[in-house]
Amino acid sequence: MNQQGVQFGKVAVLMGGRSGEREVSLMSGQGVLAALRARGVDAHAFDPAERPMDDLKREGFARCFIALHGRFGEDGTVQGALELLGIPYTGSGVMASSMAIDKVMTKRVWHAEGLPAPRHVLLRRGEFTAEEVDAIPGKLGLPLIVKPAREGSSLGVTKVKSTDQIQSAVAAAIALDTDVLCEQFIAGDEVTCPVLGEGAGATALPVIHIVAPDGEYDYQNKYFTDVTEYRVPCDLPAGEEAAVQALVVDAYRVLGCRGWGRVDVMIDGATRQPYLLEVNTSPGMTSHSLVPMAAKAAGTSYEDLCLELLANATLDYSPTAGGAQ
Repeated sequence: MNQQGVQFGKVAVLMGGRSGEREVSLMSGQGVLAALRARGVDAHAFDPAERPMDDLKREGFARCFIALHGRFGEDGTVQGALELLGIPYTGSGVMASSMAIDKVMTKRVWHAEGLPAPRHVLLRRGEFTAEEVDAIPGKLGLPLIVKPAREGSSLGVTKVKSTDQIQSAVAAAIALDTDVLCEQFIAGDEVTCPVLGEGAGATALPVIHIVAPDGEYDYQNKYFTDVTEYRVPCDLPAGEEAAVQALVVDAYRVLGCRGWGRVDVMIDGATRQPYLLEVNTSPGMTSHSLVPMAAKAAGTSYEDLCLELLANATLDYSPTAGGAQ
């Protein structure tokens, strides 16, 4: 084991979990685990769906690399448990994680801060009528996007192209979440940009231009096919990449994110105005994932990226702050 591995102590790579993204999380976690071990870190797989979290304390883990995606992993719940256990972890803290997983809450914060995001209508399970659903295309235009408010990896997402599709799209999303987000569709370029660091020190990695078949960047095309094209360095017009990078850093900071994240953006093809879609606070780390791709374009290997993220593991509340513990 090298000296860097020693300083981290015993490390748990949290993977799997109970969300709809369990399969992707296991792929991310295995990649991170192999990378950390290759760099001499005493890293071990830990699946919170199969073991109680307090095993982490009992077994002497000093840090956690969170490779969980979606609910019960990316939404502040695991972060809160680790705060109680006093074990530093990668990524955003409790509040930023819980806000960022909720696409509606994220939009409210961004709009309050004057940051651009598509118009939307929120539907809550049991609180809307069929007539209200039918009226949504008139408010947002067609096509429009329907998605669960708190799912990731494009689960439950439908691109509604005609009015007769809206009811089934809402039904598919409401099956996965109590809140459904109906969102204005922005026709143009789909891009994403990872951010590393915290506060004034947060910096953007290169922007990736995503070109999916027929514009359908769905769950299958994200993880299990090779038909989606990722252009990095991106092919945006001069000055646009820098503008997107500045916007995503602002979006990341106002939510209070730290460690790392990835912000998804649509650029209007006619006006070239970028619109913020969402921020992922525990992005994928699979062979198809975008943060490692952007890091590689910036000269950072997958292994070095994992090591850097682990080095920045921290807590919202220091065990010694305010006399705690």
